[in-house]
Amino acid sequence: MVTLEQVARPRPSGGVELSVWEVAATVVDPEVPVLTIEDLGVLRSVYVTDEGIVVQITPTYSGCPAVDAIRDDIATAVTAAGHGPVRVEVVLAPAWTTDWMSESGRTKLEAYGIAAPGPRRTDGVISLDLGVRCPNCGSLHTRESSHFGSTSCKALYVCQRCQEPFDYFKAH
Repeated sequence: MVTLEQVARPRPSGGVELSVWEVAATVVDPEVPVLTIEDLGVLRSVYVTDEGIVVQITPTYSGCPAVDAIRDDIATAVTAAGHGPVRVEVVLAPAWTTDWMSESGRTKLEAYGIAAPGPRRTDGVISLDLGVRCPNCGSLHTRESSHFGSTSCKALYVCQRCQEPFDYFKAH
């Protein structure tokens, strides 16, 4: 498994790069507005070149319809903060994984009513998922009703206990 630390520069430690990172990190996902792109692990790196600032993002899916909105929101936020010129690059390899989501992001998803995937194990132990936990009542007695939910990165589930439908952010 590839971890975020292996594919992205760490959060900058200072200077313009840190300032731009902090601004970009406030941009929310237009499809799940309780999450920032940093929470999702979509914000990949920030660096300065002779031509200006480059912000790299990796979408949750290569065909994610929110990419253009995220790109525009980053450019607007960074420019409004007095930095620029800025170019937002979409990086597709390696592919985004739910392992890049922060624990804070997972908690925010659950509070918003979307079941969050747990982190995958990297210690060689195979874990057995007993089911998707309902974010409304906590039951594991749930079933997938559609592999695609409100967006392509989510599946639609129904809780057999409380009978509420909910989205599950698909692990990948």
